[in-house]
Amino acid sequence: MPENVEHTAENILNNIMESFADSVPKQKSVRFFEEGNSVSSKMNKLFGRQNSVHNILGGGKSADVLLWRNKKISSSVLTAATAVWVLFEWLNYHFLTLVCFGLVIVMIIQFVWSNASGALNRSPSEVPRLVLPDDLFVNAAVAVGAQINQFLCFIQDVACGRNLKQFVMVVAGLWAAAVIGSWCNFLTVLYIGYVSAHTLPVVYEKYEDEIDDFIYKLLGQFQSQYQKLDGSLLSKIPKGTRKMKKSD
Repeated sequence: MPENVEHTAENILNNIMESFADSVPKQKSVRFFEEGNSVSSKMNKLFGRQNSVHNILGGGKSADVLLWRNKKISSSVLTAATAVWVLFEWLNYHFLTLVCFGLVIVMIIQFVWSNASGALNRSPSEVPRLVLPDDLFVNAAVAVGAQINQFLCFIQDVACGRNLKQFVMVVAGLWAAAVIGSWCNFLTVLYIGYVSAHTLPVVYEKYEDEIDDFIYKLLGQFQSQYQKLDGSLLSKIPKGTRKMKKSD
């Protein structure tokens, strides 16, 4: 089942990106918000980045999973996330219901295991017990706390900084997230982000040149529209001058 899901998803992505690549003209340099300044022809990667996608994602096993280096693990993780989303969203199961059903199944298995040896006139065998290590919860809490603190530091640095462009982009991103959150619940938003994290990086890595050219084309068109707006409207707005009041 995971292999079928993997091949189906990969074929769909390949077909979409191949048609996308055929329709995108080659364009390596554009202007963006600065007159007379253009992107260098040597900048063949998006925003001039030098590191590979694998290094940007942190490297290691997590990056391997996101980039489908091990297709069995990646497809299994994506299938498990899809199954959880289907259980909660389509089948309308609740978390407490699933936990109780899971505990009942575990108890039945342990009960049968512990009594089967006596019913079959065999020596009793030790029933395996499930014990979660304490370090698992500590490490999870530390990891989540570190990510939350990093995000809070980032938005506060943006708010306290003087980069208006970055500030507007972050505010627009938060506003878009709020709009998406009003369309669907938190679990669906998490699932969309999870699927995007497991599909967009591998698609970009495979079709990097085509996507870069497409984004540069969009940036060029945006720059052209901005210059038209600046020439027709923004430049005609009179700039106020401060007049110093003379006091007697």
